[in-house]
Amino acid sequence: MTIRTLIQEMRSRPHRVVHDAASIPTVSDSFSWEELPEELLREILIRVETADGGDWPSRKNVVACAGVCRSWRILTKEIVSVPEFSSKLTFPTSLKQPGPRDSLVQCFILRNRNTQSYHLYLGLTNSLTDDGKFLLAASKLKRATCTDYIISLRSDDMSKRSNVYLGRVRSNFLGTKFTVFDGNLTAQTGAAKMQKSRSSNLIKVSPRVPQGSYPIAHISYELNGLGSRGPRRMRCIMDTIPMSIVESRGRVASTSISSLSIRPSPFLRSHSKPVRSNSASCSDSGNNLRDPPLVLSNKTPRWHEQLQCWCLNFHGRVTVASVKNFQLVAVRDCETGQPSERIILQFGKVGKDMFTMDYGYPISAFQAFAICLSSFETRIACE
Repeated sequence: MTIRTLIQEMRSRPHRVVHDAASIPTVSDSFSWEELPEELLREILIRVETADGGDWPSRKNVVACAGVCRSWRILTKEIVSVPEFSSKLTFPTSLKQPGPRDSLVQCFILRNRNTQSYHLYLGLTNSLTDDGKFLLAASKLKRATCTDYIISLRSDDMSKRSNVYLGRVRSNFLGTKFTVFDGNLTAQTGAAKMQKSRSSNLIKVSPRVPQGSYPIAHISYELNGLGSRGPRRMRCIMDTIPMSIVESRGRVASTSISSLSIRPSPFLRSHSKPVRSNSASCSDSGNNLRDPPLVLSNKTPRWHEQLQCWCLNFHGRVTVASVKNFQLVAVRDCETGQPSERIILQFGKVGKDMFTMDYGYPISAFQAFAICLSSFETRIACE
């Protein structure tokens, strides 16, 4: 059903929503879409959102409505729920918002060994063979002392100066510790927002533009007591998510992507800062923090006597045994290391260069993708 059809249908209905239906131009008249009365526009957008459900490619209709003009964009933002409650990834900002509380968003990663690139797709069906909806791309840059993974909204643009740059993952020399950085376009390029004075030729720098990218997660790998024969131990410290979020089922703020300017740009404006905590045991930074950050650890696999291997229950989402496979759960107590049972992120191999990635609350698709990228790196000290 098109928007023009909806307008015609609503014009024929009793005027309980539109107070002055006669003032609405006919579909044959020339008029601006942004001039539609707010009450009529809201009902149209609600019906489009309801009809589209949660699957792609039908979600493109919601995105198209949001791209018409500013008034449509504002109303669409109000109507479309965040992934935490709707389980829908609709706009680019959804990639940096917490996943659903009661389920996992099913995605998969395709690796290209020749170009050292990784593409993240949203699974459109429960099958592992669908084409998926492209979400994010990453490129591996090998340096003398570390490895960088650049994460972007586009597979053909990996420049840090680009407006589609989201962040990066950097490893240490041994490949045992990783830091995830939330990218900030202004700080990376050194090109602060400039405004030209009308009265002179002087260039003024806007002081409101945030400066510098900041770490949002720290990932570490280490051997267990069995050495290379056993599964690796993995630990993630989520600097921007407090531990109390998981315990109290509170709401998590989305990570900052304020510096991006992808059209429509208002969808990409959100802010978040690292969590402060008094506990140094859960953080490598040792800062004076007011609330301990969320700590994730990999779920311990069990030894299968018949198969003679370590096993985890991925509920059919992983089909190939690999040292890269893992499931992350929250550590409830940093001192005892007692993990919870709820899986927040699981990653596993299903083909030579294909891996599944399923994530949920309280981490985002960007954070989950960054953590999974660290698993691709070869660890000199662990392997």
